[in-house]
Amino acid sequence: MTSTGVPLGLSWLPSVVGNWMPGARPLPPYQTFNFAVEIEGLLVGGFTEVSGLESEVEVEEYREGGVNGFVHKLPGRTSHANLVLTHGLTSVSTLWNWYYNTTLGAIQRRNGTIMLLDPRQIPVMWWNFRNAVPVRWTGPTFSAVSDEVGVESLELAHEGLTKPLLGQAAALAAGVAGTAGQ
Repeated sequence: MTSTGVPLGLSWLPSVVGNWMPGARPLPPYQTFNFAVEIEGLLVGGFTEVSGLESEVEVEEYREGGVNGFVHKLPGRTSHANLVLTHGLTSVSTLWNWYYNTTLGAIQRRNGTIMLLDPRQIPVMWWNFRNAVPVRWTGPTFSAVSDEVGVESLELAHEGLTKPLLGQAAALAAGVAGTAGQ
């Protein structure tokens, strides 16, 4: 099966690489181990994992009378999964304090960004989340028979994700790289 005459495995190339020429090598995919998390302008610790970067559009079905060959599927409400930020336990308690203040009723919603970095540590792609509030904290598991690093995780409910277009992201990353030495 093909899509617009290009084998399915390569159908993404012309739209991603502006002046793609037949025989050009495809760009390698980014590796996901190189990332950073920023909340309200602060890089918040070295996270070992970020999960929940997902969004879904609910589909509403509409059955039209007299049309039996298909059901209309209409896009509905968009929902976003909670983000889970996990990192090694240190003496810095910024995330715990944010969560604990929320439990006391001092709710402070914050915006943030999850950045995918290239091998030079320059952001190449990112996702912004807005109005996040911590809804769950998970502490380390203690075990006398293991020498694993203690980790904590913070789950954030948020009001949506945005992702700059690839061209905007590249331009902004170039600007970031250009100001890194200042």
